[in-house]
Amino acid sequence: MSCGPVRLRRWRIEDLPRLASAVRGSWDHLRPWTPWAQDEPTEETQRPWLLAVQDEWRSGDAYQFAMLARGADTVVGSTGLMRRIGPGGLEIGYWVTVDHVGRGLATCAAAALTWVGLQLDGVDHLEIRCDEANTASAAVPARLGYRLRDTLTIPVTAPSETGRRQVWRLGADEWPSSAASRLLQREPLDLGRPS
Repeated sequence: MSCGPVRLRRWRIEDLPRLASAVRGSWDHLRPWTPWAQDEPTEETQRPWLLAVQDEWRSGDAYQFAMLARGADTVVGSTGLMRRIGPGGLEIGYWVTVDHVGRGLATCAAAALTWVGLQLDGVDHLEIRCDEANTASAAVPARLGYRLRDTLTIPVTAPSETGRRQVWRLGADEWPSSAASRLLQREPLDLGRPS
């Protein structure tokens, strides 16, 4: 599926070299905020995640997508829907390669996944969670009309984290008037062929 400058498709096992390359090229950019980016990014360190992604699709626990530059097969990040915040909700996560930040990729991807998530049975809200010091990440839900619902105190798991995680939420009833909905009206979602 595509939205604006980004195309999303399910991660595949054969994407391992491109995933490792994208993470390796953005390691210094990702490491301050992401616990999984602490080990040197190689195909060996990325393989367990990519295999787990396949299992999570089958179980319905999470749906992870490669973010690709629209019109190309360049991996520019990753995004996903995860069932880890309790009944009725899905969490959206994302990261973008350092050379593609500031281009609206995470915003378009999160808008698309908000719409997709709200189509799933039993889902009545989406959340985006990030450390309060990660202002670039927090700008995405703010731009899309998510509301800051809470700030949780959690253990620090990455070097730049403060231990204060923001919880941004958008309910199904808020979707029609949200900035995310308006973005998809301007940049229509192209569902393309299933992949």
